[in-house]
Amino acid sequence: MKVLVTGGAGFIGSNIVDRLIDEGYDVVVADDLSTGKEENVNAKAVFYKMDIQDPQLEAVFRSEKPDYVCHQAAQKDVRFSVADPVSDARINILGTINILQNCIKYKVKKVVFASTGGAIYGEQDVFPAPETHPARPISPYGVTKLTAEHYMYYYRAVYGLDYVSLRYSNVYGPRQDPHGEAGVVAIFIHKMLDEQEPVINGDGEQTRDFVYVGDVAEANILAITNDAAENIFNIGTGVEVSINRIFNSLKEIIQPSVEEKHGPPQPGEQRRSVIDCTRAREILHWEPKISLMDGLKMTCEYFSARRPAHSR
Repeated sequence: MKVLVTGGAGFIGSNIVDRLIDEGYDVVVADDLSTGKEENVNAKAVFYKMDIQDPQLEAVFRSEKPDYVCHQAAQKDVRFSVADPVSDARINILGTINILQNCIKYKVKKVVFASTGGAIYGEQDVFPAPETHPARPISPYGVTKLTAEHYMYYYRAVYGLDYVSLRYSNVYGPRQDPHGEAGVVAIFIHKMLDEQEPVINGDGEQTRDFVYVGDVAEANILAITNDAAENIFNIGTGVEVSINRIFNSLKEIIQPSVEEKHGPPQPGEQRRSVIDCTRAREILHWEPKISLMDGLKMTCEYFSARRPAHSR
């Protein structure tokens, strides 16, 4: 069986590629390397440097004829989506439609889509939020992910294209980008290893649901093989963790002497975000296996091993 992984040179995508190859799948990666890195791509995968909006994407489908598509490629920066909603929509909506059109033309069996838990639900009424929680995104990024889910529903209803949408919580782990907006865990680790003080936005009591990337990769494997009628699954831990707790846990692992430093709160930042993964547990037979502390230690080890020798 052959799987095309879009965004397979990125943080989450490359971890999924590794798992797929371990499971014996033939894997094709399409990634424009705007945020991904070619060195992340498993040597056993076939790699195409390709933007998902590019009409030439069809040539990849024609040549490779994938059985499944694992669609991870996206514009994932919430702040960028606010600053440039047109570009965000172009990538996340039009790029997704380009993929779905090719899936129909080349008879792909199923699409597994990387969606978002926190950004789709917006400010929650219920903690943790189940999949039935009202979808009230308060960022263009969340709007585009929800729109992509609606398109996949349309393509299934009209063309019979099977799909599973995995609504991730806050994913962390090896290969996460320590620069820019995404990934407080990677940002904090990077700063502490460089003996700098990370800045905690606001009082640090805002909460998130942190899930290890290896567990997310496992969910994608199960989504490919599962034939359940349900199509949307939350993928997280169901546990609220404050940013202060993340800081203190990393401080304990890396640098006990680091001082706690707070900055102004980020405008528009959600106060609490945590998702209910009961459906994934019951139907996909998935549950997170890596504890927060173990996951943080493995992530720290990854970044520490890759620091330049002169900075160690």
